[in-house]
Amino acid sequence: MAQEKTSKKKTNKVSDAKRHGIQALWAFLTNSHVSGFVTGKIYTGKLKNVCVPGLNCYSCPGAVGACPIGSLQAVVGSWNFKMAYYVIGFLIFIGAIFGRLICGFLCPFGLIQDLLNKIPFPKKIRTFKGDKLLRKLKYVIFAVFVILLPMFLVDIMGQGAPYFCKLICPAGTLEGGIPLALLNKSMRSALGALYVWKNAILVVTIILSIIIYRPFCKYICPLGAFYSVFNKVSFFKYRVSKEKCVGCGKCAKVCRMQVDPVVNANSLECIRCGRCKQACPTGAISCGVSKEKNNI
Repeated sequence: MAQEKTSKKKTNKVSDAKRHGIQALWAFLTNSHVSGFVTGKIYTGKLKNVCVPGLNCYSCPGAVGACPIGSLQAVVGSWNFKMAYYVIGFLIFIGAIFGRLICGFLCPFGLIQDLLNKIPFPKKIRTFKGDKLLRKLKYVIFAVFVILLPMFLVDIMGQGAPYFCKLICPAGTLEGGIPLALLNKSMRSALGALYVWKNAILVVTIILSIIIYRPFCKYICPLGAFYSVFNKVSFFKYRVSKEKCVGCGKCAKVCRMQVDPVVNANSLECIRCGRCKQACPTGAISCGVSKEKNNI
């Protein structure tokens, strides 16, 4: 029994290492404008008109693509219908194919939280009273800060502001705000209370990420909220074979998003990291786009 537990732990460590490798490679590719980290200037080439699937700040000095949430806020209240159709269409297309697989593999801020959670702490918090209710918050944030405020709280030109990016997003502070402030002297004089507020949110997020697995993804992220609604209908799915499953519960024990794959293999909270699949002793859990019969 002890040998089996040790083997499964090693297997999950290997699985996590592979996933982190993919995350790191993607983070580098989407932030490969290296000179930006030297000059403090944002890349403004043609690639910036293309959204990346994960949460990656437009203002990061190395970013070569646009953040989909930032882009959605920019177009949701504008008269540029062509751009609005593109951004919304892109998000629906990615969600319909992958669901929250993007959260598990192609989100730079997800990688940062993963690594922070590896820092030792006396007592990690797996769940708590009110956890399920708090997870609804990301849907409220998506509706209010990404859709409603940019659509209705507009300037005299009829243009809304990216309120989520401006008031909440810790990823933007870490990837864009802090590097630009350090590299660009002219920006430092313009920093004020809002910058302090955003940094406070970032500090809280970093501390919580050490104690709780992916708190931003669980409770705040509007992109994860959007992709989650596609988990049950996306082409890429997780499946549990009722013939192979022995009901041991190991899949639920290793899930750090507190999902029980036997009960709900494509839960809205599942980021499709693959730990449950690796932990299953009978190979009952599979994933992909193929349709298999006799699934739970």
